[in-house]
Amino acid sequence: MNLTLPWWMSGPELTKLKQAAENWFAQVMEWANWPLTQLDPRTAQSGIVDLIAWQRGIERFSNEPVEMYRLRVFHAYANASDAGSTAGFVAIFQRLQLGYIEQEERLPDKDWDVIVLRVSDSITSQNPEFMNWLIQTYGRTCRRYEWEVITLLTMEATSGAFDWDQQTSIASLPGAS
Repeated sequence: MNLTLPWWMSGPELTKLKQAAENWFAQVMEWANWPLTQLDPRTAQSGIVDLIAWQRGIERFSNEPVEMYRLRVFHAYANASDAGSTAGFVAIFQRLQLGYIEQEERLPDKDWDVIVLRVSDSITSQNPEFMNWLIQTYGRTCRRYEWEVITLLTMEATSGAFDWDQQTSIASLPGAS
């Protein structure tokens, strides 16, 4: 806020009063805008995040990192709307930054209602309680889930020229037979 005084009110004392009024109204604007800054669970204070989580039906797990908790609260509505579909489950994993996932259904050696999830060695494999909650909350109804942990390895192979050459050399001494 930048107040301007008319020219006839210039002077050192009124300039001090103007500066004090600007500081006061800047503080009042900060107080008025504070509730708006608390609407985003990714940046809100932890007590406010707990209230938003309660509203969205999210509970924090033991030993869950704060960043993961904030992401789950932030994406609760989008994850609920994507629940129950193959593409939606992949989108949920991407939103929550859980790593790689593969889904296979109706495998010939398993019952028709079993879905196999292969997940990368990430937070899901380190916290089985979280993975069970994820399947129970966002998985398909009337389906059984099996999950396997895979470790992704990156490999590098270079190509090059490969050839083989052979030479035969015969040495002889003079006078030797």
